[in-house]
Amino acid sequence: MDEVSALSFDDLSAEAAVLGVYRQVFAVLAKEAGAMILDVSLVDVDEAILASFADVGTEGLTVEQVISACRQHGEARVRRRFEVLRDYGAVSRVNDRSNELYYRAAFAPYVMLLFLRRIAEKGGQSELHQLLTLEHVGVSSARATVADGRGTAQRLTTVFRLLANQLGSLAAGGVVETLRENAQLLWGNHALLDQALEVHRVVLTNWPELDRECQALRLAVAAYRDAVDAAAGRLIEQAGATRALGFLPVEAWRTFARRSELPALAGVLDRFTFDAPAPWFTTEALIEAVESGRHTSGTRIPPPRPNTDGAPADETTGTDHEADRLRELAEQLFGKRTVVTVAELLDEIGDWPAGRRLLADLTALHHHDDLPYELTWGDGLRINVESSLSWVAQGWFRRLDLGQAV
Repeated sequence: MDEVSALSFDDLSAEAAVLGVYRQVFAVLAKEAGAMILDVSLVDVDEAILASFADVGTEGLTVEQVISACRQHGEARVRRRFEVLRDYGAVSRVNDRSNELYYRAAFAPYVMLLFLRRIAEKGGQSELHQLLTLEHVGVSSARATVADGRGTAQRLTTVFRLLANQLGSLAAGGVVETLRENAQLLWGNHALLDQALEVHRVVLTNWPELDRECQALRLAVAAYRDAVDAAAGRLIEQAGATRALGFLPVEAWRTFARRSELPALAGVLDRFTFDAPAPWFTTEALIEAVESGRHTSGTRIPPPRPNTDGAPADETTGTDHEADRLRELAEQLFGKRTVVTVAELLDEIGDWPAGRRLLADLTALHHHDDLPYELTWGDGLRINVESSLSWVAQGWFRRLDLGQAV
């Protein structure tokens, strides 16, 4: 109290003016006096109220006129937000008297509202560039003092620490979907980092005694760069070996399905054609699938023993049942043809699960040394969105003559 009482009337007036501006600025954030906005639509109500005052000039508006101008938001919400803005001083009477019905609005809350919207949409990148430019101009001025340099270094240190903390927490323990939604708003770039380091260079060159503050600024910029690298690394890791950063994680699709309205979900179906998994499998994977899918007999096979009685060996021991099955399948596929396209065979099958097994058998026929069949592929692609298989690669399955097979 002694410190307050020692202030002059001019000092108290200046502090009261600053406090009044702060109350006007933060009025756009309040749901009620002393509370924060929990619904973004309330910001739209504030914007509509302040815009209605801008259209009428200096005469002002009554409460009923404001409600009428903002009727699309509902009378109760507009009246409640109007009272909040009035309590914070963002809206005040034209004349300070008890029976005054007309009000006018201050410009500071609307400017703050536009600033907050831009920060939310762009992540503050352009504002940060402007801040760095202004700080650089300030410390480069011939009239700048060591206090100016210290303030610049401390302000920028706080900015980059906050950025690094937020992005680092998302990269370390946040949900990948949240990281994807917010990382672009927090992304650093070389121009931003170069600007910060240039301001650091000017401060340290002009005032070497501020080496401690400049060291803190360097550490904050380095922490921000590390957080950016960590976030990018996690996104690349989540994308998998394909490095396809445009692929959304599973939780993104789930969130979209939960939060979207029916028109939005229908819009996805209008733009995309859903099909069975694409048959991009290696030859080794297909052969392994065929081999592992064979049904083995549960009968225990006795171990081989030497033939001591001179009896002839059993001719059925070396019979290749798989080759017989594949040969029979091939003849069924050919019929009277000697060459048939893969598209024809898949169309005859009719569905993708059976077609997938057919492709495995065709690959096995192609690689079997004792069977005169060949499977070749071309660069063409057949697309038919009305078919059960919307696209099929160009390929041919043919029977070889004995001389060609050898």
